[in-house]
Amino acid sequence: MPERNRGRLRTSLTVLSALAFACASPAGSHALAAGSVGGAARAASSPVTGNATWFTGLGSPYGGCGLPQENLDSQDFVALNVFNTPHDYNGYPRPIPASDAARMGVFANGQNCGRYVQVTIGDYCTGVNDGAPNQPFCRNGSWTADAYDGATLTMLVADSCADGNAWCRDDPYHLDLSQASLNRFVKSGAPVGDMYPNHWNNRHISWQFVPAPGYSGDIKIGFLQNAQVWWPVIAVSHLPNGIHGVQYYDGSSWRNATMDGDMGQAYVIAPTATGGRDYRIRVVDASDALVGGGRVYSFSLPCASTCGPAYTPVSYTTASG
Repeated sequence: MPERNRGRLRTSLTVLSALAFACASPAGSHALAAGSVGGAARAASSPVTGNATWFTGLGSPYGGCGLPQENLDSQDFVALNVFNTPHDYNGYPRPIPASDAARMGVFANGQNCGRYVQVTIGDYCTGVNDGAPNQPFCRNGSWTADAYDGATLTMLVADSCADGNAWCRDDPYHLDLSQASLNRFVKSGAPVGDMYPNHWNNRHISWQFVPAPGYSGDIKIGFLQNAQVWWPVIAVSHLPNGIHGVQYYDGSSWRNATMDGDMGQAYVIAPTATGGRDYRIRVVDASDALVGGGRVYSFSLPCASTCGPAYTPVSYTTASG
């Protein structure tokens, strides 16, 4: 049966001017990027049921959360719906503005990036299950339990699904799963091995957000392609509980950094002194709490002029909040 199998593409970041610094709002309480989180986006703290599809990879240079695929903490990853627009398959601006928040899907303008989901396999469709616009899922067939029901895998939110099909628009709890992960789902202590391709057909799943499994260590920080003194854009990963924001110290006070579009792990920060190369940040997690009780991360721009690679990791020192 047909699958939704197109690899995702992200265009290269556009170099912004130093005026980007002026867009940051003073720190106090961290505001969600461009609109409050809607009902579908708030859900999934307890299991929800949806349809699943697969995609081959994040594309280049970044996935929808702002990290190259090779720099993800897990190669078992998913994409979340950008929009919640049943039977409306048009394109809309991203990030979704507050005035259009009703159209916001569970991607939540990047606010659910870097979180983990536990996915459980459900029933198999015996009919046509192609995600055609304005058509029901599993036409001319039925949902049937089989030996793969109950297999589970914990996966990382790394991408966004904004495609104009029924999967990404009609089903608020649809997940797009990395193709290579499908046969790594585990049941009775062992990988299923052969669910894809002959036993897949875009199955039902249930899923919920969970803390990062077996978390240890601390966050990772890297500068993204085209980062420079006047546009220091970073990606933050290896998170214990997702990321809702980054705050930077400008030499006198803490300010909220601006997310790069809706790539929820990429933020434009500012140095501790105008035109400088030294930075001090702290991170807000998905529960809107400061990571490490306000732990401060200090680091410098490692590129002599403009960072060329998709991701340039940096080392840092820490101090208590």
